[in-house]
Amino acid sequence: MKSQRQSFQRPEARPLNVEHWTVSLESLSCLLAFFAPSRGHSVLLFLLFSLAARAAEPVISSAKSATNGFVVHTVQSEFQGGPTKIYIRTPDKILPGARLPVLHLLPVEAKDEQRWGDPLAEAAKLDLANKLNVIVAYTTFSHLPWFCDHATDLRIRQETYFLKVVVPFIERAYPARAERDARLLLGFSKSGWGAWSLLLRNPELFGKAAAWDSPMMMEKGLYGMAAIAGTQENFGRHRIPTLLRERGKSLGSEPRLLLMGYENFRAPTQQAHALLDELGIPHAYRDGPQRKHHWNTGWVEEAARWLATGQ
Repeated sequence: MKSQRQSFQRPEARPLNVEHWTVSLESLSCLLAFFAPSRGHSVLLFLLFSLAARAAEPVISSAKSATNGFVVHTVQSEFQGGPTKIYIRTPDKILPGARLPVLHLLPVEAKDEQRWGDPLAEAAKLDLANKLNVIVAYTTFSHLPWFCDHATDLRIRQETYFLKVVVPFIERAYPARAERDARLLLGFSKSGWGAWSLLLRNPELFGKAAAWDSPMMMEKGLYGMAAIAGTQENFGRHRIPTLLRERGKSLGSEPRLLLMGYENFRAPTQQAHALLDELGIPHAYRDGPQRKHHWNTGWVEEAARWLATGQ
């Protein structure tokens, strides 16, 4: 069968975040009602509405070739403090009309930093797109990724960026299934926390989340989290034990969370497992083997397979 991958290499898409600019439009309406009540200012009203809408629209480039068989889109979004990227790799062969799950590899570092390994190289080495028949996606962030919105800094809205820009763009521009169970989250350390936080806060949007060697039981923002959350109160909205107690039962009877370890965070992983058992939340658990805290040490394959197949 002829590969259709080239058909999806250079999509053009600029998804619009209507929800965000509604507040701006309401504010403009109030100002114009006060300062320009006459009918002659209707053109000005229209122009201001148009400008508000355009300001909130992300600018996403067409796809360009990247490393390890991926293509990359550059993104300018008001939700981030600078340009970011979305990397995509599709299977070599896609049946006509097929829609595929998306495996989101979540970053642990800002921008394209690789102190903790290269997730694109690992995905390519394992041939995840072809072996699991999924679209593999990797998104960068302008600041250290903890997958939450800052309490006051509008340039650090990581959860909003992921939900309102990244996911809709991929599902619009690529042959992705726009369904809860087709949105799969995989991460470790910060992004393991982020994978669980995103799912627990948005259980209707994401199907499964896998976390390896992650600080699941933090009581306050550590490892750079405090600067991203902004306040302790905001951190608390994303705290994993709190979310498990408040929302864990809503996940249903089938396991949607995978907990794996370990190197740096074996004790928190074991404690999170005990809490899940105490709360009666179905989950999958792997206590080891011990591996280096890094993308390229052998744990990704098992986590990705569980997300895609449940095994």
